[in-house]
Amino acid sequence: MKPVIIAEKPSQAKAYADAFKVKKNEGFFDVQPCEAFPQGAYITWGIGHLVELRDPKSHDPKWTKWSLQTLPILPVEFQFQVAKGKAKQFGIIKKLIYETDTVINACDVDREGSNIFYSIFDYTRARNKTIKRLWINSLEVDEVRKGFLQLQDNRKDLLMYEEAKARQMSDWLVGMNGSRLYTLLIQQKGIREVFSIGRVQSPTVYLIYQRALEIERFVPEAFFELEGTFQAEHGSYKGKVKGKMKAIEEAQELLQKHLINGTLPGTVQQLKKEDKKILPPKLHALSTIQATANRKWKYSPAKVLSTMQSLYEKKLVTYPRTDTQFITPNEFSYLESQVEAYQQLIQQPFDVVSRKPSKRYVDSSKVQEHYAIIPTKKIPTERVLAGLPSEERNLYEEVLRTTLAMFHSNYLYQETTVTTEVNGLAFFSTGKTEIDKGWKELFSNDKEPKGTKEPTLPKLVLHEQVKSKVAIKEGQTTPPKPYTEGQLIAMMKTCGKFVEDATETEILKEVEGLGTEATRSGIIETIKRHGYIEVNKNIVAITEKGRVLCEAIEGNLLASPAMTAKWEAYLKKIGTGTGSSELFLGSIAKFLNHLIQEVPAQLHDKTFHMTTTETSVARKEIATCPTCQKGTIISRKNFYGCSAYKEGCKQTFPANYLKKRLSDKHIEDLCTQGKTQGIKGFVSKTGKNFDAKLVLTNGQLKLDFL
Repeated sequence: MKPVIIAEKPSQAKAYADAFKVKKNEGFFDVQPCEAFPQGAYITWGIGHLVELRDPKSHDPKWTKWSLQTLPILPVEFQFQVAKGKAKQFGIIKKLIYETDTVINACDVDREGSNIFYSIFDYTRARNKTIKRLWINSLEVDEVRKGFLQLQDNRKDLLMYEEAKARQMSDWLVGMNGSRLYTLLIQQKGIREVFSIGRVQSPTVYLIYQRALEIERFVPEAFFELEGTFQAEHGSYKGKVKGKMKAIEEAQELLQKHLINGTLPGTVQQLKKEDKKILPPKLHALSTIQATANRKWKYSPAKVLSTMQSLYEKKLVTYPRTDTQFITPNEFSYLESQVEAYQQLIQQPFDVVSRKPSKRYVDSSKVQEHYAIIPTKKIPTERVLAGLPSEERNLYEEVLRTTLAMFHSNYLYQETTVTTEVNGLAFFSTGKTEIDKGWKELFSNDKEPKGTKEPTLPKLVLHEQVKSKVAIKEGQTTPPKPYTEGQLIAMMKTCGKFVEDATETEILKEVEGLGTEATRSGIIETIKRHGYIEVNKNIVAITEKGRVLCEAIEGNLLASPAMTAKWEAYLKKIGTGTGSSELFLGSIAKFLNHLIQEVPAQLHDKTFHMTTTETSVARKEIATCPTCQKGTIISRKNFYGCSAYKEGCKQTFPANYLKKRLSDKHIEDLCTQGKTQGIKGFVSKTGKNFDAKLVLTNGQLKLDFL
């Protein structure tokens, strides 16, 4: 019987077909007899997720209507279905599987690829078939042929499937239950929105929200530095006294202590020169090329992944969904043998420093399913390169240049440290002189990040006398910067630093944070689609809807990266055969039951404010205006105002007061009683948190401290 090869999608099947002599049929290729397949074979394909989990109402009609009374949604048995519009292709696959005795899983070599294959295979209800696994990192013809000659058994593949299936089911359970629970409870507060909850997406949104709060609550503080401008024989330079002072008086006292006033002579007291080097960069994993491409060209992580996938299918780069930055000696061997040909692609020849593998790049112990992203053996023609879309060309060159850097020399420079003394007060200056550009010449078109370029120093001599002019420079502390879209990938990967518990931090390090290398860009796209964040000119901002979600889950495990990490750690155990899917899904069920019992009480006293929902909600009538007694105070976009403003009433209330969001209830109390209950979380101008009541006096807000 001819074995049946199942690829993940048509483009992948076509790449396999290119390695053999085939006849094209509807829904499959017929491979002619060859060394790998003496009797021939059939190559067919899924269309991504051909088989998917059914929605709650398809499991049980009682889950058709969204209701708190029908929670939790915990199916006795999960049910699957063929995805809409894909029944014809599923029928072709099923027929081919039933007519063979051997099926080869040739989907992507990762958990999701295993999930796609087995969800299709299991749904056919086929029995007594031998299953083999194609395990390759490149779609080049010779790699494909070699891979089919060295097929593996499916033991590891089955464990990856168990892990992927447990992840899929747990995500479904958390999403279906959490989304209904929070949406219904928040809607009771008057906000007519649907709030999607996710095992990974919710803590990701919460981390972005935390950064927004840090920025909003940041109170700038002035600081003072002493800066000297020095005129030497061969030019001028600047230096600073170490340390920042909080009060100008401190700086003035220091100047008085050293009798520094106006222009004085200074002396070059120390002159230290040190040769330094920067090693070539490590090879790219998916997350590093996503971060690099976002910094250089503002490409979104999702755009980078889809572009890299396209380059992979064009056989120009190796498998992109990798989390390692190492290769094995096999890959190094072909790269080394073709290094001059790769150089010609970018028209930048250089002398190869070493043709021996370095542990910085080549380490088989650091390579599991996949190795780092590198160029394939295929050397594209100038015409092929010129025909690539600009994004593909940029990313291919980035991979190529980073790989070539491994064969280049170190970047060498000399760092000069100068200590200039004025009346016994030391000023420090640092300068940099480039000695050998080395590997950096491969990236000569890259702009250096702002603030990283060190000033050049004039030629100086030890004990040289210089003229000095000293000034007090005032500066201000600056708030944290909002994330760029590329930084979200790193934030998700290293979120352990946001967790105080040492054990939880270790777990987050072990599982590499939130999500996986292959899923993080998809999670970012999901939270954008749900309206929790906005990206404008590459800067990420939390939306009002995102704030409401975070205020709702605050203090709950759904906001905790550590909880997701613990789940991820156990999922990895399932993937290694040391964990149980049943136990894991049982713990998810307990968590959801706990959530359903606790959350209504947690949200009972919370108030939410959102101005961008339906007009009826955004313009909600609060109370009769306390000033004119004719109009009504209405909730508007960024404030509360009187409906009689056209008749001259100027009564308004801010939506935010001393960095505290005021709720409809607060405004109602001010209008009807002239004061509020105690409110927690005001922030003073000095950055201190305090609690107080608000009092309305002659139309103005006053504080009544508790």
